[in-house]
Amino acid sequence: MGTALVYHEDMTATRLLWDDPECEIERPERLTAALDRLRQRGLEQRCLRLSAREASKEELGLVHSPEYVSLVRKTQVLGEEELQALSGQFDAIYFHPSTFHCARLAAGAGLQLVDAVLTGAVQNGLALVRPPGHHSQRAAANGFCVFNNVAIAAAHAKQKHGLHRILIVDWDVHHGQGIQYLFEDDPSSGCSLGCPARSGWETLTTWLPSCTCCSHWPLSLTLSWCWSQQDLTQPSGTLRGKCRPRQSASPTSHICCRCWPAAGSAPCWSALESIQSARAAQAPYWKSLQLQGQCGQVLGCRIPPQAPCSGYDSELSLDVTPVPTSPSTHSPEGRPPPLLPGGPMCKAAAPAPAPSSLLDQLCLCPAPSVRTTVALTAPDITLVLPPDVIQQEGSALREETEAWARPHESLAREEALTALGKLLYLLDGMLDGQVNSGIAATPASAAAATLDVAIQRGLSHGAQRLLCVALGQLDRPPDLAHDGRTLWLNIGGKEAAALSMFHVATPLPVMTGGFLSCILGLVLPLAYGFQPDLVLVALGPGHGLQGPHAALLAAMLRGLAGGRVLALLEEDSTPQLAGILARVLRGEAPPSLGPSSVASPEDVQALMYLRGQLEPQWKMLQVRLIAEAWLCPGARLCHRGRWGGQGK
Repeated sequence: MGTALVYHEDMTATRLLWDDPECEIERPERLTAALDRLRQRGLEQRCLRLSAREASKEELGLVHSPEYVSLVRKTQVLGEEELQALSGQFDAIYFHPSTFHCARLAAGAGLQLVDAVLTGAVQNGLALVRPPGHHSQRAAANGFCVFNNVAIAAAHAKQKHGLHRILIVDWDVHHGQGIQYLFEDDPSSGCSLGCPARSGWETLTTWLPSCTCCSHWPLSLTLSWCWSQQDLTQPSGTLRGKCRPRQSASPTSHICCRCWPAAGSAPCWSALESIQSARAAQAPYWKSLQLQGQCGQVLGCRIPPQAPCSGYDSELSLDVTPVPTSPSTHSPEGRPPPLLPGGPMCKAAAPAPAPSSLLDQLCLCPAPSVRTTVALTAPDITLVLPPDVIQQEGSALREETEAWARPHESLAREEALTALGKLLYLLDGMLDGQVNSGIAATPASAAAATLDVAIQRGLSHGAQRLLCVALGQLDRPPDLAHDGRTLWLNIGGKEAAALSMFHVATPLPVMTGGFLSCILGLVLPLAYGFQPDLVLVALGPGHGLQGPHAALLAAMLRGLAGGRVLALLEEDSTPQLAGILARVLRGEAPPSLGPSSVASPEDVQALMYLRGQLEPQWKMLQVRLIAEAWLCPGARLCHRGRWGGQGK
């Protein structure tokens, strides 16, 4: 299974035939430009191409009235003056003789994609369509939209495939009120628009171009996860999440979430007001949000630091530019100079790379010929891998491997040396662009030393910033330079501690909800703020993670570093764990986490303590407004909010 791309060139036929400044931006080039970009990046060739089909009268009737469908059908034979007169009866819409055909193709593309995914023909997909659909209502066109493509697709999935729970994430500069109105009348679902009086099925939040995604993640992903775990009293229906920027729809305001941190901006007041309002509206319906409200604590809460963390530099901001380090200082025989009493060798942040350059370098580069590689010291016949995931046979040169192993006594044994050689070979392939991601195994006794070598090798082989997420009994290498090039996050430490802004430890949460909160509220904000170009995930002794939890962590981190993620496992890990990670690293969805649970008070306390300690140095954590609102639950933050339900 792969990714489908649904498109039809006929959807470019419709265009504006008269002067209308409001509608002139809806033109065929909006569609062809997206397709051209996919082709330039080599992405179209990697997809399964499907030609869109026309939606039938019955399929359109799933959400639209027969009279409205008949009205749009008649536009095929109308003249220009008649088309202009009919268009004037609706808000921000124009009709063309090809509109009916194009709109049926747009709706049919969504139906075809739903069928392909739900029958297992593909894993996921993208439909490039016009006209758009989310403003269209049961008997009215609106905002360039003729038929409500997404609503039709959702209704089709429920009717034909028997789905009961559908998540719709609507991302646009305007509120997609058409979907809201259509699902308000559905007896199996309801909508809530910033108001707790309804059923809690719809969430509307706003963001600004200067806002960062990590402020919104804790709410949107928590609701999505709880929805999938049936954390709501109603057994079925459609949950719709709305993400909308409050300002312009210009290309500069739509920045890929991977690159928002590059803007160097903390979450803005308007976005935080919106998130808080959404939380207040949804709390009565969602167990996880109820617990956070009862405790007066949320992921965005700020706890005043009890004392400054050792190694902190109060002048450092989100992005820390390291003092250049010569690769020779990270050679097998040489080590970085010890940290002097003055603190980390960091300086104030320089301007971050432009978002477009980060996209070019990390996100949209042509994929390596090998996406995921598994490097094991001994083949395991019980290990089941996807067809395009290969088991590595090669190894680094013996002399080179021995040179890297020499400072570590635990790497002297033959089995550890063999595992290290395979890891070095895999890591070089990732850094050279031959492999996208990988999994390597090492003896438990050599896990810490192997991880140390992997870090040093990555830093000396081109990685400028390296994120290491270490789970279990793995301590930060004592001779690892404090130069801002490595962010060390240990999940599984004895206690919550921020020894510096680049050295953080937290106990492994005991509940699934606590683990999810830790990832969304701590790991992702720090990781996206750090912007690594290589990610190491090490499951060391006593890591305590089940396969689905490890898979979720790996899946969340794939958005970083252009997907260059290396997972380091113990050799005695189950083949099932390696198989799950391999599937996730190649792009498959992680398995279910199991029954819903909320974070324990101890997990919440540890998370809030760390956020309070780290907030001054990491802008991604600076979301004080939410805390103030929850500590004063009677305060409403709508004095500056924009909740227009009639937007286009």
